[in-house]
Amino acid sequence: MTNRKQLFWATTALMSGVLMAGAASAQSTGTAAVEIDEVVVTGQRGPRNIDGAIVAETVGKSRSTVTSEFIETQAAGQTINEVLNLVPGMSFTNNDAYGSSGGNIRLHGFDGPRISQTFDGMPLNDSGNYSLYTNQQLDSDLIASASVNTGTTDVDSPTASASGGTINMSSIRPTTEFGGRIKGSLGDDNFRRVFALLNTGEVGPLGTTAWFAYSDQSYDKFKGQGDLNKTQYNFKVFQPLRDNGDFVSIAGHWNRNRNNNYADLQLKRNPDGSASLADGVTWETDFDNNYHKTPTFRNGVADTESSSSSTSRYWALRQNPSDTGNLRAQSRFTLRDNLIFTFDPSFQYTLATGGSGQFVLSETDRTIRGSKTTGGVDLNGDGDTMDTVRVHSTNNTHTQRYGISSSLIWKLTDSQTLRAAYTLDDARHRQTGLNSLIDFSNPSEPRFFDPFAGLHDKEHRIVNLDGYEIRSRDRLSYATLNQFAVEYSGRFLEDTLRVSVGVRAPFFKREMNQNCYSQSKTSSVACTTETAVKQADGTYKLGSRTQSYIAPYSREVKFDDILPNVNVSWNFTGAHSVYGSFAQSLTLPRTDNLYTVFFDADGDLTSPITEPEKTTTYDFGYRYQTGTLIASANVWYTKFDNRIVSRYDPDLGVSFDSNVGDVDLYGFDSQVGWSPVEGLSLYATASYTDSEIANDYLDNTTVVKTGGKSLTETPDWTFGGRIQYETGPLQVGAQVKYTGERWVTDVNDLYTEAYTVVNADAKFDLGYFGYKNSSLALRVVNLLDEKYFGSISGATDASRNTYAYRGAPRTLQATVTYAF
Repeated sequence: MTNRKQLFWATTALMSGVLMAGAASAQSTGTAAVEIDEVVVTGQRGPRNIDGAIVAETVGKSRSTVTSEFIETQAAGQTINEVLNLVPGMSFTNNDAYGSSGGNIRLHGFDGPRISQTFDGMPLNDSGNYSLYTNQQLDSDLIASASVNTGTTDVDSPTASASGGTINMSSIRPTTEFGGRIKGSLGDDNFRRVFALLNTGEVGPLGTTAWFAYSDQSYDKFKGQGDLNKTQYNFKVFQPLRDNGDFVSIAGHWNRNRNNNYADLQLKRNPDGSASLADGVTWETDFDNNYHKTPTFRNGVADTESSSSSTSRYWALRQNPSDTGNLRAQSRFTLRDNLIFTFDPSFQYTLATGGSGQFVLSETDRTIRGSKTTGGVDLNGDGDTMDTVRVHSTNNTHTQRYGISSSLIWKLTDSQTLRAAYTLDDARHRQTGLNSLIDFSNPSEPRFFDPFAGLHDKEHRIVNLDGYEIRSRDRLSYATLNQFAVEYSGRFLEDTLRVSVGVRAPFFKREMNQNCYSQSKTSSVACTTETAVKQADGTYKLGSRTQSYIAPYSREVKFDDILPNVNVSWNFTGAHSVYGSFAQSLTLPRTDNLYTVFFDADGDLTSPITEPEKTTTYDFGYRYQTGTLIASANVWYTKFDNRIVSRYDPDLGVSFDSNVGDVDLYGFDSQVGWSPVEGLSLYATASYTDSEIANDYLDNTTVVKTGGKSLTETPDWTFGGRIQYETGPLQVGAQVKYTGERWVTDVNDLYTEAYTVVNADAKFDLGYFGYKNSSLALRVVNLLDEKYFGSISGATDASRNTYAYRGAPRTLQATVTYAF
């Protein structure tokens, strides 16, 4: 319900434990213990919030938090990153109305791989290239709160990629009473979703509580053919240990996605530099409904497939499957009255592809022949080896990842705390690319035998004349982060001044095992059994190939740094406070950056290893927080050092990712939430981001004039707002997000125009008819049916091909919730 929500944080140890178990805004149990302890000791009131859209913050840095109450007003099944799109400083472009197609994040100009996202303290960025997959995350129905730190990290942030800030999510805690709820949703594009949650209540003599949840959603693409399916299983068990806040919890998550892709739209440059659809492209353009040419299978005839990229645009051969899961635990133990230990271990499993790779392969290709000089393999079963055949080849990534986030917290006095933290992130990152046959049993409607290109279907793997299973890549990486941190927190001037000083020291090691031949000075590889002849310079010639290759190898790289973190807040009157923060963060080179190798002048295997990207952020803000009004505004500046882009090195004669210079970013964020009367709440945000790239760089032999230009895909202005009103059993709301112009190209000669999306929602409380906590809800995404470009795929300049995804059209959804 809409009211002037105030949770009075009691000074009892029991209430301290209850609040910390939820870890409302903090990233880890250790950070939560420090933050909540400060509030409990002082008897401070909070956290106030306005309908869950804005929460009163006390930390000495810019942080915005939403709670489950606001999340509940959004579309069922929606990704949490779209829910956070109203938060100042954040811009998220969702690739469809329901979230299963993923999307693109920008936070103060930084993209997803440079932003750390955590889930109950466990890092979600993948361990290889630090990518974020927003369609694979926890159902929003199970998120208690989500917070965004713009540009700064917590001192124990468990990540090697946080130069742009952090996004932290916390799952709900089981209730002490038995009950649950079932949600059923229907919507446009044949949307169907069911969600079920069961709370066991307190079970057994120790008061153990647990919840178990299941969801399944599917819908058709809003354009073109194909559908998207997502199934999730989740659970959480919570065990309080004493009445002092100590506890142990364990939770599990499993997510299965099977999605058909949307086609991005090619852009053209208008005379004023703005982007529009290229000639022949419409808003409804998607992958082809019909296969380009029904293949023939004739013995003794050379049947051919076109190798043109346009012939691989059949919708059913455009998929992006993934299976992800994790187990995570959180715990707190009071060792002595002034000594607390927290321990959060986790395990993650990922099996995902890089999309729907496919190509045309000759039945006598050199990879098919291997070490043989003649012969071939009949790939299409027509009895000859004269053909070229379309085959399936996708980049599979299989990750097994272990993590630990732990803290030892020593209360020196009632107002002084010292914390030591240790973080481990250890990932085994297996990347393969098997080649598999495509099912042409119905030649006009081909299908994949296995969405993972033969990983689960050995029968249809392509095997060459040497008995070797053909593949496009084969490598194994181990990424290990050991991080140590210390933090001092103190309160002064009758608890009005809070100071936190910390430092974290990450030690990162990546072991790389390349099982294929690497083309010298490129990222291309040859996975083959062709005859290899060693050359005088240590490289190899493979069969009839003219390029030089480096034999399979193992190598190791290491990075480390010292990263300070300081924040101060001063509550100079009851409602007014100011704060300031200084933090350094980094993003380490990604796996793909490090697999480009060559022999240096000394004959040693090396690579153009880049330095880690590093940011130094200064942040100063003001807050005004009462029971009916919460407002904040801040200015910030980020120095972005060692920016990594793909560039051409004329001395080495190769293109690779490397450092090209620095970027200055600056701007301001503001937000206000106001509940002027009971039942009515208003929320508004405004943000401005500007950036300036320091240097030009080379692309092949062309100088790319980026010096003085701005970062791509980053809107200059964003505005957001929400109004919500509740009367009796009826709650209605509407929200708006304005996204300003965004540069598409590095040299800033092409931009997308600003756009505005309006959403609306209404909910009727069925408690009016005696069904307590049950409801009927109607939600509309893009109420005004705005046509706009969402996620962008840019280029160096407008003479190159550029693409963008269409934003979702107007979409209606209805949800019935039954609680028991």
